[in-house]
Amino acid sequence: MPIPEDVTGDEIDKDVRQELQSLPKTLAEDVAKNLVMVARLIDEDPEGAYGYSKVALRLASRVAAVREAAGFAAYANQKYSEALAEFRAARRMTGTVDLWPLMADCERGLGRPEKALDMAGAPEVSKLDKAGQVEMRLVAAGARRDLGQLDAAIVTLQSPELASNAVQPWTARLRYAYADALFAAGREGEAREWFAKAVEADKDGSTDASDRLAELDGVDFVDALDENEDENEGDDSDEQQDQGGSDEGHKE
Repeated sequence: MPIPEDVTGDEIDKDVRQELQSLPKTLAEDVAKNLVMVARLIDEDPEGAYGYSKVALRLASRVAAVREAAGFAAYANQKYSEALAEFRAARRMTGTVDLWPLMADCERGLGRPEKALDMAGAPEVSKLDKAGQVEMRLVAAGARRDLGQLDAAIVTLQSPELASNAVQPWTARLRYAYADALFAAGREGEAREWFAKAVEADKDGSTDASDRLAELDGVDFVDALDENEDENEGDDSDEQQDQGGSDEGHKE
């Protein structure tokens, strides 16, 4: 797959660059460039990112960072079986538990919420950092909802991290998940409160909490582009009527 000229491979993280030092220099550069493309495209063009991840995987399948990137790309394309295999491979190579929540969410994607819940109760969870533990809580709550256990999902999300006023990178998503679970349980008043709290924490628009809040408040947004098109159509209609009157006068 083509690599844009502005991609040098130096954009990758220092830790990944160190991993690639085990490869011949030219090969390491090629792999690095493909990993850069995975990171660059995974949000906007997950299919494209997946293509570059497969190239990197073909070039250096024994590098943990490559297996991890391939897992993320497969996950972004909802290829959960493939993603799970890559995450497991990366974990075997590194011995870390960082990917545990993602592996559990892959189990959910494969229709195995019970397995995800088993993983949520495993010893590995205690080894996760705070962000990882919150992510595991979100996955566990999602698994409860998959099983139709709404009340249990709500209880799962109730935690010191949810109650805290401090805003962390995961705060908006945690509050949003809680609000959404409350809404699904028919507790709309509480849901509105937590959607509002999610909006406060969501500085980068990672959720659609503002839209959900607006829906609960009965706000109806009008697309400005559509509104302008309607106005233009009205202007054209008036202009055509004026032209029609002139023509009729001329005929007379």
